[in-house]
Amino acid sequence: MEVNVWTVFVAACLTALATGLGALPFFVFRRMSRSWLGISNSIAAGFMLGASAALLWEGADIGVARTVLGALVGVAFIEVTRRRLGHAHAHLHIDVLRGADARAGLLIVTVMTVHSFTEGVGVGVSFGGGDELGAFITAAIAVHNIPEGLAISLVLVPRGVTAWRAAGWSVFTSVPQPLMAVPAFLLVEWFAPLLPAGLGFAGGAMVWMVAVELVPEAREDLSDRFVAAAIAASMAVMVAFQVLVLA
Repeated sequence: MEVNVWTVFVAACLTALATGLGALPFFVFRRMSRSWLGISNSIAAGFMLGASAALLWEGADIGVARTVLGALVGVAFIEVTRRRLGHAHAHLHIDVLRGADARAGLLIVTVMTVHSFTEGVGVGVSFGGGDELGAFITAAIAVHNIPEGLAISLVLVPRGVTAWRAAGWSVFTSVPQPLMAVPAFLLVEWFAPLLPAGLGFAGGAMVWMVAVELVPEAREDLSDRFVAAAIAASMAVMVAFQVLVLA
């Protein structure tokens, strides 16, 4: 198969669409009471921590210093965003979400969207190494995107967003993948050194959001032991899932 710009673009579009599959469980379980919010936050936190561990590990394998720097910038990015949103907290309105729910929804969408830039670069750079490597990395990212879409839906649906809209928002967060894959494919030598910083940024941003948003909210509805157990279990599932995909 001859690899060209259109091949890379279509492959990255498929990885983006796969993110929407994470909302599928919510088409079956359509009614969710607010009591599920703590459980959903805990599970989403575990998924995000599992994904972050893989990102930071992969980045460190390429360049430790660039990964650490990226992670620190990611933490700073989320903290600055939280502080800015805090000033407009009571008046924030996104879709059906308002106030604190709108802030949580905006943060998860923002974090995952920024994270997708790195995944797009990963797709483009991998195709620069040949069609077989590109196909493998594309498939791995597409499958990896499904639990990420689930994490997004776990935050949005219990707060009142419909399953269809959650799927749409999930796909939206992955739009940067086809947008970044093409230039990364055309300029492999320029984009490749940026990968560890991008992986670190995404990992640091997700870890910090879990620490300052999802876990504190989960603790309001559940005991500390239940929150810890739910996070540990979902994190283990995410890590095992990634190991199986990349094995």
